[in-house]
Amino acid sequence: MREITFAGQRLIAQPSGALYWPEEDSLIVADLHLGKSERMARRGGALLPPFESLDTVIRLEAEVLRLRPSRLISLGDAFDDDAAAGEIAPEIAGRLTRIAAQTELLWIAGNHDPIGLGRTVEETQIGPLTLRHIAGAGPDLSGHYHPKATIARRSHRAFLVGRDHLILPAFGTYTGGLDCDGPELSSLVGAGIAVLTGPGMPVRPIGQSAARQSL
Repeated sequence: MREITFAGQRLIAQPSGALYWPEEDSLIVADLHLGKSERMARRGGALLPPFESLDTVIRLEAEVLRLRPSRLISLGDAFDDDAAAGEIAPEIAGRLTRIAAQTELLWIAGNHDPIGLGRTVEETQIGPLTLRHIAGAGPDLSGHYHPKATIARRSHRAFLVGRDHLILPAFGTYTGGLDCDGPELSSLVGAGIAVLTGPGMPVRPIGQSAARQSL
């Protein structure tokens, strides 16, 4: 785990890519993309083993059981599209039902899924932070970009923390990623840090001349 202070709030990044907000007793995830392999097959794309959604939900359920939050917030793109929400396999649906029985669900609409499970909103304000799918006026928590960062020549999903934006990594098992040193994320986040997921959760600077440095 790695503690982050953002906009005066104490947040705890988890190795899984989830973010826990102790003051609000809320667990926050972004970009589950449930049903991605099914959506690709339905649209004539690559045929992939249809197991990534189950793996994603198993990991999510484990985080809920471990942290016991009073609220689970999804920052959009929980489903890969609206059709995927209606095509959930029974085992996945059962696990989502168990999660919903243990905690309040707040679903923020994404560009892939304007509908969700539980209460669905475009964005919401909690304390000083706006929670939305795509970063806007800060300070905000968002997803969408699936950020990754490289350290010791290895790429990891990463939390990006700047002055105005904290962008979560994609929680979904089968999701790509956008390099945090690329022009889009560099200009959006500015100078700050990347907190990498996985063992040890290393931290490295991001933004401008910091791109090739590490902490």
